[in-house]
Amino acid sequence: MAYQGFAQEYLGMPAVTRAYTTACVLTTAAVQLEFITPFQLYFNPDLIFRKFQIWRLITNFLFFGPLGFSFFFNMIFLYRYCRMLEEGSFRGRTADFVFMFLFGGFLMTLFGLFASLFFLGQAFTIMLVYVWSRRNPYIRMNFFGLLNFQAPFLPWVLMGFSLLLGNSIIIDLLGIAVGHIYYFLEDVFPNQPGGKKLLLTPGFL
Repeated sequence: MAYQGFAQEYLGMPAVTRAYTTACVLTTAAVQLEFITPFQLYFNPDLIFRKFQIWRLITNFLFFGPLGFSFFFNMIFLYRYCRMLEEGSFRGRTADFVFMFLFGGFLMTLFGLFASLFFLGQAFTIMLVYVWSRRNPYIRMNFFGLLNFQAPFLPWVLMGFSLLLGNSIIIDLLGIAVGHIYYFLEDVFPNQPGGKKLLLTPGFL
């Protein structure tokens, strides 16, 4: 019965959210089972461009570390906000949602060329959270029963939580920056005097 409920919930997930979260979980499982190692997944420009290990452009977005609190925390936020975006402001616009993935991933990869960042999945999650929070500014949030705030503050609260855990906030800042660039180009600039839509989803999507 529980299996049927899980299967129904899984198949009920929107396509992009299901594909991305599944890829992340399977990648982590493969590492845990020692089929692959993180050294085969991390972002390394030298190996990408000189050894043609092109898969690293994708796999560095799929690994969130070994099974543990950090992994489950990231998976919960990834699943929740990716799904809410896909079923909310991107409902019926799967191609536009995929394009946001590609745009965000491209900018993060460019930044990764000039910084020592090995895995960008957390930054990608923060980007999704940021875009959702800016499109839902009046929703009240509660963080572990300790803080109450409006949705636009959520990415900053997550960054503060990451800092409390002793993690570097560079990844969080990257996700916020890329999320803001997308939000500005997609939602703000086109509605300003003289503005126009600059992010056009390619026809092949």
